[in-house]
Amino acid sequence: MYRILTLNNISIKGLERLPRDEYEIASEFSSPDAILLRSHKLSNDDIASSVKAIGRAGAGTNNIPVGECTQRGIAVFNSPGANANAVKELVISALTLGSRGILPGIAYVDTLADMTDGAAMSKLLEKEKKRFKGRELAGKTLGIVGLGAIGSMIARAALDLGMDVIGYDPALSVDAAWRLPSSVQRMDNIGSLFARADYITLHLPVLDATRGLVNESLLKNCKPDACLLNFAREEIVDTDAVVQALDEGILRQFITDFPSPALIGRDDVILMPHIGASTDEAEENCAVMAADQLRDFLRNGNIRNSVNFPNLQLERSGEVRLAITNRNVPKILNSILGILADAEINIVDMLNKSREDIAYNLIDLGSDVSDELITQIQSLEGVINVRVIA
Repeated sequence: MYRILTLNNISIKGLERLPRDEYEIASEFSSPDAILLRSHKLSNDDIASSVKAIGRAGAGTNNIPVGECTQRGIAVFNSPGANANAVKELVISALTLGSRGILPGIAYVDTLADMTDGAAMSKLLEKEKKRFKGRELAGKTLGIVGLGAIGSMIARAALDLGMDVIGYDPALSVDAAWRLPSSVQRMDNIGSLFARADYITLHLPVLDATRGLVNESLLKNCKPDACLLNFAREEIVDTDAVVQALDEGILRQFITDFPSPALIGRDDVILMPHIGASTDEAEENCAVMAADQLRDFLRNGNIRNSVNFPNLQLERSGEVRLAITNRNVPKILNSILGILADAEINIVDMLNKSREDIAYNLIDLGSDVSDELITQIQSLEGVINVRVIA
């Protein structure tokens, strides 16, 4: 029986992926096998020594101490793309809000609550509507920074709206490139994208390379009347630099899902309360993906969508499977195989992959192994943990 600690309200559709005859799920455990969470801020001290994996029902993992987990041999999973459609729809809504006088128009109509004469109201609205005239998105250029699951979906939607789309992503994966419409023009550098785009939308994770990426220097590249959207992560944008760009007329508008005191009350800013993934469907999709990944890892040792371990999947073919995590240094795998050979244990199948400082091994054996042999493997210098999966 595996014990799953939940630290947020997880969609029931996700929890249903963990059969109750194999998994015990609760919000309090002293020795859980895995943690399933959404936005809960997790510290290293919160993670019991029994934890083998952490599943995040969402894309970002900045609320999880990933580096410390890696050192402890704990696989951290996220749910990339599961909330992509929800974010895409909100970004398209934001583009419309940033191009038309929708919000001020609604606010103006709300001021007419005391009017009782319908004809007079119609006449007044006909006179005043010119105050809320906007512009159409068709024919404008959208610059997308980050062309992953969300960015590629926004690109398709923007093309359907008649926009020209340019994109920048120095770390574009092969899978993401296949998803990207061929009519999206790839830019060689982010400064060129900012210089050409009428609207700029950000879809990047928080990394050392992206923290504060949108700063005073970059914003100076903007073409006059540009609109910047941030529905990715707050830390990517230097808020003070954005305020300065708005004050100086470098930016026409800033639309973001991450309010801050410096932005509230400005007519040239539209703020939303971090609702990019706040749909029933997105929460269900993220929970299902996270639960499925934890289940496959705990039952089979397979890894999909880990942010700190290599992706590795191997069909079961032996009586017993060893899942071994070790430092990515020479000769450890040879030592492990030597111990198994000395014990005359047949290896049916195996797979080994590494990611930066971590190596991960799945080894299917033709017979069971003793506790003494597992202890022998565990005692090898560089081995972080050994798990026997029956």
